[in-house]
This record gives sequence, structure tokens and C-alpha cells, in this order.
Amino acid sequence: MQHRACQSTQLGRKLLLAALALLHHSRMSSATAPPLLLAIILFNAAYMAAAVTGSIVQGNREFIFYIVVMIVLIGVMSLVHSRVKLTTALLWAFSVWGLAHMAGGLCPLPAGWPYNGDQAVLYSWWIIPQKLKYDQIVHAYGFGVTTWLCWHILHNAVRQNDGTALKPTFGMLTLCAAAGMGFGALNEVIEFIAVLTIPNTNVGGYENTGWDLVANLVGTAIAAVVIRFRS
Repeated sequence: MQHRACQSTQLGRKLLLAALALLHHSRMSSATAPPLLLAIILFNAAYMAAAVTGSIVQGNREFIFYIVVMIVLIGVMSLVHSRVKLTTALLWAFSVWGLAHMAGGLCPLPAGWPYNGDQAVLYSWWIIPQKLKYDQIVHAYGFGVTTWLCWHILHNAVRQNDGTALKPTFGMLTLCAAAGMGFGALNEVIEFIAVLTIPNTNVGGYENTGWDLVANLVGTAIAAVVIRFRS
């Protein structure tokens, strides 16, 4: 047990150094980065550094795993942005999702707040007892934003036969919502890997996975409707 704790602490320290390096790089690049993009970089670097520190202090091996996943996702989103130029609103939306995810697994609940499972953290909080959890709100929001991302990429990559911009038709938005649901299913696969490799996770059972997928569907559907009416 002590060996595992030592390994977890060492990994946490490496992640903290990586987060601090990202923060340092963000400051060094302030002369060339657009002000709005710089603010987004600093925002993400700050909450990631706080999350790594919190995981080390709490000895939370499960969340160190998720922090690694988050660092990979931030790298992927940086690559996507370099290729398709995401809007500032979309970048902020993903940044807020990242913050909500990190806070969900690390922020303890005040005494007396209702929660589901063994760990009294934000992710387990019953916002409406036995009806609605914080976790489900984050799922709906996150994969709604993912649907928005899919539409942004599709809209900028594909033209109609007459050369005009692609319109948000029912078919195109259904395709984007299905892509958002697909990424949501990938998230469940990652959580399943965590269950298989890390003891005492806060992922939940089959019913929790089912409600996560329902929340993803709600989020993608709302995003599709918003995109349609905004256009």
C-alpha cells in the first residue's frame, strides 16, 4: 500500500510540474498570444495546477488518472483549434466544462448535503434528491458543447452543392448529435477502464452509466435545437 501511495505521489508531482510548465509557457507567450486566447490558456492552466495539487493532497489515485486524460484532451483540443480555428465562445465553453469536471471529483460537499455513493464530492451531489445529480448536469452540458464542436467543424469543412455554407438542417444536426453521443460513449469506456484498473472509484454502477447516457442525449438534443434556432 505504501509503494502504491508513493507511486501515486510521484505521478502527481510529475503532473503538477507539467501543469506549472504549461502555466509558465502561457506567461512567456503573452507577447504573441491574442489577449482572449491567453486568458483561456491561463484559466485552464490554473485549474489544472489546482487539480493536480488537490489530488496529491487527498491521495486521490482515481483523479490522477482523470487528470492524465484531461491533459491529453487539452492537447487534442489545441490541435483541433490550430486546424479549424474554434470560436472564443466554444473554447470558453470547453474550459468551463474542464473546470466543472475537475471540481466535481475533488471538491468535498458541505456536511448535510445529500449525495449518492461513498464519496461526498460534487460529482455525487443530489441537486434534486433522487432526481438530478451534479454529474448528470456536467454530462449534459459537456456533450452538448461537444455537439456544438461537431457542428462547427462540419459547417467549416463542408459546402453545399452550390458552394454556399452548410445549413443546420435536421439531418446535419442529427449527425452532429449522434457524434456527440459517440464521444459520450467513449467517455464511459474511459470510466470503465478506471473501474478495472483503480480500486474504490466513484464511477458508479450500470444504472449510473445508463443515466449518464440519458444526460448526454439530453445535452446533445438541446445543443442541436439551440444551433437550429440561432441560425
